[in-house]
Amino acid sequence: MKTLSIAFLMLITACSSQVATRGPEGPRSNITNRPAPKNVPTIDLSRDNVPDFWTATPTIIDTNSFTDKHQVRGPIPGPHPRPAKFLPPHKKPHFPENGPPNQLTAGGGISNTAIHDESGFDAISNTAWNPPDPSLAVGPNHIVATVNMAIAFYDKNGNEEFSALLNDSGDPGFFEDIGAGGFTFDPKCFYDQHSQRFVVLALEYYSGESWITIAVSDDSDPNGVWYKYRTWSVVSDGGSTYWVDYPGFGFDDDYFYVTGNLFGLNYVGWGGVLYRVFDKTPMLSGDPVVIADVRKAGHASMQCAQHYGDAPSAFFVGRNNSTELRVAYINDPSNPTVVSEFVAVPSHGTPGGGVPNPGGTISALDGRIMNSHYRDGSLWTAHGIEGSGVNAVGRWYEIELENWPASSASLRQSGDTTVPNSMSSFFPAIAQNKRGEVAVVVATANNSTNPTLQIIGRKESDLLGTMGAPTIVRTGNAGADGRWGDYFDMTVDPNNDTIFWYIGEVQTTSGWQTYIGSALITCVEDINADGAINVTDILMLLSNWGTSGDGAEVTAPYDVVDVSDVLAIIGALGGCP
Repeated sequence: MKTLSIAFLMLITACSSQVATRGPEGPRSNITNRPAPKNVPTIDLSRDNVPDFWTATPTIIDTNSFTDKHQVRGPIPGPHPRPAKFLPPHKKPHFPENGPPNQLTAGGGISNTAIHDESGFDAISNTAWNPPDPSLAVGPNHIVATVNMAIAFYDKNGNEEFSALLNDSGDPGFFEDIGAGGFTFDPKCFYDQHSQRFVVLALEYYSGESWITIAVSDDSDPNGVWYKYRTWSVVSDGGSTYWVDYPGFGFDDDYFYVTGNLFGLNYVGWGGVLYRVFDKTPMLSGDPVVIADVRKAGHASMQCAQHYGDAPSAFFVGRNNSTELRVAYINDPSNPTVVSEFVAVPSHGTPGGGVPNPGGTISALDGRIMNSHYRDGSLWTAHGIEGSGVNAVGRWYEIELENWPASSASLRQSGDTTVPNSMSSFFPAIAQNKRGEVAVVVATANNSTNPTLQIIGRKESDLLGTMGAPTIVRTGNAGADGRWGDYFDMTVDPNNDTIFWYIGEVQTTSGWQTYIGSALITCVEDINADGAINVTDILMLLSNWGTSGDGAEVTAPYDVVDVSDVLAIIGALGGCP
């Protein structure tokens, strides 16, 4: 660990001219020496799937008090090491790759559905770290983005309102005042439409320390007060200890959920997946929160769903083998246990060879699930697989849960993000809006084409397994190599539940560059989504007159259907693509 600390300090020192630091003493080492909370239970791994409970207390931080509110100042010259270089040796155990054979095939063909790129802007550029792992949260008026190891707030026109380093190299760092040292990693964020709050997560690792740190905004504006909870994540079982890696992050109407792979801390070992459940109610007002921890053996890289609308349970999904996904669920988050079942999917391999491009070969990862959304009885998810004639392709799924638990989860449809010119597609992220429309964002590349960002969409009426032709939204001017993504993100605008927002990246001569954009399949004013704005849409809107929260709102104020929405439709008559 001494060698690790020295290497970490050398890295920060090399970058000190590019980032705000604590002063002449420079940043701290990557050891915080913070004791574990005394109320954290010891999870007995022999009692698999038995919950333990403990309490975490928040620290209240106001970003308006930060000395420097714009800490992220353009790309930082290399080297740009992987965060994994500063983590203990870890590797998932070998799981059987060949699943039970089935006759399922992924959908094919291209529909006539067009997805329209509405607006976009360059966001955070190359920090001191690679890959960025970009994540996105979109609220009524603001956007939050996270990468390794930074956070930024924007208005919807792309104007930066705030940016900070996540670790203690900021002035201060976003998580520094709650105790974060020099090393945060794998950040994620979302906007919880149920509570109308932004929520941010980052993992921390130091010598003998592992933390899951979460921040919740006090309202729908990320500028200002945040309630921050730094929660211990060294899981003990007798003489063995484990730390948390590769987080999943999701929500439903009452709870926040975090998942993570458990790797041996004091030995090279494997402990399955930690499911951590937070009762969100006290977190919305900055009160202490009771945390429930459940460990499941045999699970790996499980992704939490972000739940839109009512859901019968909290759902999670991960890849099990070449023909199965694992769908897990928690029925009672107040006393959680995890139940899972397998869902048969079309046979596929993992994109182990990577994606060649003019800059080298980009790792398309190992087929792990990238993101997951639940809405109206369907669980949508996507991951990278081995392509046919190309090195990698994005595979997406709709898992049918409408009759759950009366009937088991089953595959309704799946398809591949096929793009022209023999290009691989990778790092898929997926979301569905209120109209049943689905959008996917992917990176694309081949031997002669630099990484390019593209979006693809489908309507609910499209043939199962099909999507429309892709739209290019951003092209880089350089190639990339190695771990570069590792994932993108896709969500839906809470104002109208129609516009898609996504984050991805391209490569420039200065390093990786994240890009945030919005997209539409049918116009917001097209209430019945038939491709035309006419009197029918006005009548449908009038049927919801004076109501709120039904997703029919067209323009501000978005909390009620009123005359402004009617005028917006009249102004757009005949103009919908």
